Amino acid sequence: MAKQKLVLIGNGMAGIRAVEEVIKLSPEKFEITVFGSEPYPNYNRIELSKVLQGDTKIDDITLNNWQWYEENNILLYPGETVTVIDKDRQRIFTDKDRQVDFDKLIIATGSVPFMLPLPGADKEGVTAFRDIKDCEKMMECAKEYKKAVVIGGGLLGLEAARGLLNLGMEVDVVHIADYLMERQLDKTAGKMLQRELEEQGMNFLLEKQSAEITGKDRVEGLKFKDGEEIEADLVVMAVGIRPNISLAKESGIPVNRGIIVNDHLETQIPNIFAVGECAEHREMVYGLVSPLYQQGKEMALKICELEGEGYEGSVLSTQLKVSGVDVFSTGKINEEEGTKTIKVFDDWKGIYKKVLIDDGKITGAVLFGDTKDGNRLLSLINKGAAIEEYTDTDGADEVGADLVAGMPDEEIICGCNGVTKGAIVESINRQGLSTVEEVKGCTNASRSCGGCKSLVSELLEHTLGDEFNQNIKESICACTTLSKEEVVEEIKAKGLTHTKEVMNVLGWNSEEGCSKCKPALNYYLGMLNPKEYQDEKQSRFVNERLHANIQKDGTYSVVPRMYGGVTNSNDLRKIADVADKYEVKLIKVTGGQRLDLLGVEKEDLPHIWSELDMPSGSAYSKGLRTVKTCVGADFCRFGTQDSIGLGVRLEKKFEGLNTPHKVKMSVSACPRNCAEGSVKDIGVVGLDGEFEIYVGGNGGTHMRKAELLCKVKTEEEVIDTSAAFLQYYREDATYLERTSAWVERVGFDKIKSVLSDKKKFMDLNHRMNEALSVLKDPWKEALEDQNILKDLYQNVKVPSDSY
Repeated sequence: MAKQKLVLIGNGMAGIRAVEEVIKLSPEKFEITVFGSEPYPNYNRIELSKVLQGDTKIDDITLNNWQWYEENNILLYPGETVTVIDKDRQRIFTDKDRQVDFDKLIIATGSVPFMLPLPGADKEGVTAFRDIKDCEKMMECAKEYKKAVVIGGGLLGLEAARGLLNLGMEVDVVHIADYLMERQLDKTAGKMLQRELEEQGMNFLLEKQSAEITGKDRVEGLKFKDGEEIEADLVVMAVGIRPNISLAKESGIPVNRGIIVNDHLETQIPNIFAVGECAEHREMVYGLVSPLYQQGKEMALKICELEGEGYEGSVLSTQLKVSGVDVFSTGKINEEEGTKTIKVFDDWKGIYKKVLIDDGKITGAVLFGDTKDGNRLLSLINKGAAIEEYTDTDGADEVGADLVAGMPDEEIICGCNGVTKGAIVESINRQGLSTVEEVKGCTNASRSCGGCKSLVSELLEHTLGDEFNQNIKESICACTTLSKEEVVEEIKAKGLTHTKEVMNVLGWNSEEGCSKCKPALNYYLGMLNPKEYQDEKQSRFVNERLHANIQKDGTYSVVPRMYGGVTNSNDLRKIADVADKYEVKLIKVTGGQRLDLLGVEKEDLPHIWSELDMPSGSAYSKGLRTVKTCVGADFCRFGTQDSIGLGVRLEKKFEGLNTPHKVKMSVSACPRNCAEGSVKDIGVVGLDGEFEIYVGGNGGTHMRKAELLCKVKTEEEVIDTSAAFLQYYREDATYLERTSAWVERVGFDKIKSVLSDKKKFMDLNHRMNEALSVLKDPWKEALEDQNILKDLYQNVKVPSDSY
């Protein structure tokens, strides 16, 4: 039976959660196509502020990575916008002249930021705060400018302000109301929040109405209606959002404030659904994640032609951390005539609680500083509970496992995803879960805002009892309770030879595994049996399968190998020729002393490799990237050693080696350390008559200075010591663990002890040589295999994570 065509417009949280539900209910029913205007996979917009604040990378907030789309046979078009819906012919059209037919269509276009129509709002330096592009714009601005103004004292504005403070800017927050977050907090909580944030360095201008953004081409200031004016190099508008309904409206789909839907999230046009912030249900438009996920569940039932109760609306709740301060609110936040309240106010500890009661039932709550009762209060409101049900079991004096022990099974633990205590306990007991990560992978609890992680941890402690403290190991993913060490030992003991066999024999929860464990298992199997193991390319990240890094516009980059950062006129001519022939958008000198050809189309990759006739630079790999060198003794008057010659030897020896994560090396010819060995995984520094070898450095987000491992006399000793260190790292580290993190975890003294043992040193070198003996240049291998060329460069549907 032919599959139906399901098309999703919008690659965000609401739409993709709905698709997850469809796959769960009817995995073989639909051929799924997704269009997303942003050049990214589905990411957690709730965590966007952490990216701006510098706490988190974009990869860390990704909910469904590129590999997830491929594993579920989803055709994803990132960076492509649907422009027309032909509702009669059931066909969509995109801004890249693509046409796709559908049997069922989901519109999940979300919302767009509301930009105040102020004079000067079109100046450079004025931005919204809604997506990754906005974050990048603000981060770039902070490098050059110092004075920021955020218009809007709601959640989004305060998160933007916190991020800009972290970036070193002075921040004024302008708000039209007389206290902050007036939609979620009452005045008491709002003023407490203001006081906390002022101590962090924010300045607030309340009851101010913006009139004009001043400056020439770029913003220079903000003028208010009362005549006051303040300086500004950056103006961030965070004054609200509105449903993104323009596509639906222009396509003749009935809209009001949002796209009008019924209880099954059907629009008034057959076979067309809408979900999320763009949908209007019973005259309500929702902007929080929990109602959107509830909508997705009900809509999926209808799409899969299964019975469901329908979506009946949601009681809104907000549980979040505003710049490090915990706040929660749900239902009513301000008293009306006849409303009774229970209040707790501890100014010294910074705690405020207010529970609102109408006709003897809980109708709302505001919590500040201590929000552990939040989900419990939400559950009580949802079931129309009398106030006595809260006061008679008030857990104010209970903490940790004692608190969750008193919760009924139906109490919501994760408000975002609607996961109850009972569901989590059942999963812990039935599937042997022992970590928060495993619970998240199995139940979705803590997957969105992460605010319930502590409750999940306490529930694990309560459920597992004495076993909880013993279960401190970290499993390799949510598919298994086994740690990396246990998996590796089982592979060796049972002679397991491929990933599916490992999953089957070791009792994986998921028959197919996941995007976290499959590449890890593929690495461990290859590391243990380099000569016999056949690398499973489908278990690798797609970047590694394609031997090229995906860029944000969907093109790729080509980085040929330049040993030791040295090139010649012949290679440069070849690079120039292919750059002209294939209209390469940019040629960039990299920090690793190579040339990066950016903007290459996927189908051109094999042609470029062939015409370059140079080895792959492995810029996409979990392995040796580069060996950076200085010019050395042949040219530099300070040089004491042939740094280029040694660097080339090291790079030629270890090129193509698979390691848990990327590895960068360098060789400097004197203590001036021009090749920056102090921030490399292995850094060699030449002295008169000897070499210093430093290891465990990192120049990235988690900077770490390399430590002196040893001093040796000859180049051969440098190579052998590097080999022993890398092999020990290959065997002992967890997949995706950098040497810097591995050295910290294992301990530098232990590593020195292992490498100082002569037998272990020789054994490590022997196993390294064995691993190196089977390596092939991936570009050459692909060019010589027509099946690889056909499968990878003609049929691959989606791009992949870049690491």
